[in-house]
Amino acid sequence: MNVKEIKANIKTCATLRFNVGDGLYIKPNKSRNGGAWELRYTINGNRRFMTLSGVGFPEKSLAEAKAEAAIIKQQIKNGIDPLAERARQSEAEIITMNNLFNDWHKEESKRLKNPERPLGHYIKRVQPYIGKLRVEDVKATDIRRIIQKINDDGIPSISNQTLYLLKKLFKHANKLDITQRNPAAAFNSSDAGGPGKSRDRALSFEEIEITLKVLRDNIAIFTHDNYLLIILLIIFGNRKTELTKAKWNEFDFSKNIWDLGIRNKKESDIKIPIPEEVMPIFREIKERSCGSEYLFPARKKSKNGHISDDTLNHALGKMFGSNVSKKKYPNLLGSQGVKHFTLHDLRRTCRSLLAELGYEGNKVTRYLNHKIKGVAGIYNRYDYLEERREIASTLAQRILPLAKINSNSEEG
Repeated sequence: MNVKEIKANIKTCATLRFNVGDGLYIKPNKSRNGGAWELRYTINGNRRFMTLSGVGFPEKSLAEAKAEAAIIKQQIKNGIDPLAERARQSEAEIITMNNLFNDWHKEESKRLKNPERPLGHYIKRVQPYIGKLRVEDVKATDIRRIIQKINDDGIPSISNQTLYLLKKLFKHANKLDITQRNPAAAFNSSDAGGPGKSRDRALSFEEIEITLKVLRDNIAIFTHDNYLLIILLIIFGNRKTELTKAKWNEFDFSKNIWDLGIRNKKESDIKIPIPEEVMPIFREIKERSCGSEYLFPARKKSKNGHISDDTLNHALGKMFGSNVSKKKYPNLLGSQGVKHFTLHDLRRTCRSLLAELGYEGNKVTRYLNHKIKGVAGIYNRYDYLEERREIASTLAQRILPLAKINSNSEEG
């Protein structure tokens, strides 16, 4: 069939497609006096129609369609199903490290308890250096540069976690036959700042007073919301994300109870008593949250709605002069004699302060949302709610004056 006959058939065709010859067909589109090129072929006893790539007739000429069809027919002779090959190639190709991470994270997020954690490590620690590199082009020197940079920032635990992530990514690439190399394989925990060590850092009341004064004096850098967060972490001994992700519907202020439920590391149901002394802080947070469902809403556009997990880390890092932002800050806390501490050290600090105030035993164990160990933990179902309320009240009475917050007013 020639071009003139094809055009005539398009106008008069009453079927879904018509035969042009040599296995070529056209599926007419009468509105534009053209149609899609199709190739009919048989493979493994199955007869199929395949639309040729790109434009149809008349943009793709009869000669061009025949040439493309000839190439496809040769593939079929070699046992390759062109439709199956096209489907495989249409899937997102994994070329760069960004492609690799996205493919790995898509699967891992179904299994991981906290999928945002490796996402954060990758975006902050890996992507800026090798995200756009081809997987095959990443070298061991790139891996070393990444973990050395984190070590230089003084956070070896994050260096270890990032190295572990890189090893998993390249193992995923090996599994998919993208590469047989793993440039992270030769590195171990000693390269990433050493094996993790149990920390014993806890702040004294004196250090807390100095720390809070430095934060107040530099509130434009640290921010007032972060300041309120720090105070609550010291008093309640919470894990950071229990507060940063807290919603107002978890709080019953008619009973002064925070129902954290199982939204905690131990996934054990717990209700946290709120002492009256701390209520001014919650009233101020409520006002500052401007109607958000979260106590601490995101300060930039975010799909999470609450502040980033690293917001408070970065704010505290600035106070110690860590390289966490484009602008370099002096070691404001260190210059006042405060030894470096992390946010999780505040949880240990809370435990230490309670011991200093004379509180020990199961009520403190439950105050920190730890499980009571041994046989006592099996049979003792009492939750020490009122005892914990007394503990929180006592600690608040010691901390709030240091924070310059009047427990009888709405603002500090």
